[in-house]
Amino acid sequence: MKVMQSRDTPSFVKDGEKVLQSNATCTRRATRSSQPASSSVVGGCSNKMSVRNFEVIPCEIQVIREFVETWHYSGNVNGLRLAQCFALFNGEELIGAMIYGSLGMANAWKKYGESESDVVELRRLCCIDETPKNTESYFIGRTLKWLRKNTNYKVVVSYADTHHGHEGTIYKASNFEHAGMTAKGRIIKMGEREYHDKTIRTYYTNKDGVKKLKPFAQRVKDALESGEAKYMNRPPKHIYLYPLQRRSV
Repeated sequence: MKVMQSRDTPSFVKDGEKVLQSNATCTRRATRSSQPASSSVVGGCSNKMSVRNFEVIPCEIQVIREFVETWHYSGNVNGLRLAQCFALFNGEELIGAMIYGSLGMANAWKKYGESESDVVELRRLCCIDETPKNTESYFIGRTLKWLRKNTNYKVVVSYADTHHGHEGTIYKASNFEHAGMTAKGRIIKMGEREYHDKTIRTYYTNKDGVKKLKPFAQRVKDALESGEAKYMNRPPKHIYLYPLQRRSV
């Protein structure tokens, strides 16, 4: 079983040490800084940033939700089964976000671990445009270090979406292994946003023990039936793996 971070006292990695940080402070920072910044100034900070001044803070999804919806190409976090979220700060400004969770494809974990609890997927990673070019690899490295120390996961999986021009450069820079390509897939296009086709197959059990579609899943399903949403084919994605148990960051 993985070690869950306390809601009241999330910690962040700074200079290799684990430092306690109140969730209230983390939330306050994000509230002040989750909106898109100008091209030259981020919350009053010069765009001459350095990763040496960055802080990586484990947090709740509420802290980074708006940021991810603004800066990640998918524009959403709906349907993700969350494991751990991280916020990246430059001083008081939120400049990056990362989400780890269960694999998006059912039973895909069987390719990489002995049990589902062995495998976690890097589901979302985004930073503002003004960050240095090594920011993503720094951010990933810090979170991998945290996962190795605080959880029992054995491998991290992530995918580079070729449809959006991604080849996995940041994963290569972070010492991930290329593990081939996925099969072709499809997504659901609804308005300007795209969702995995499994979105309409997410359920919950109500107080009467009846299995029902989650409200958002029902909304997407209704949109498909009405023509407001549609299926679209997508090319294969690159698969990248990072074994947590035999490497150090």
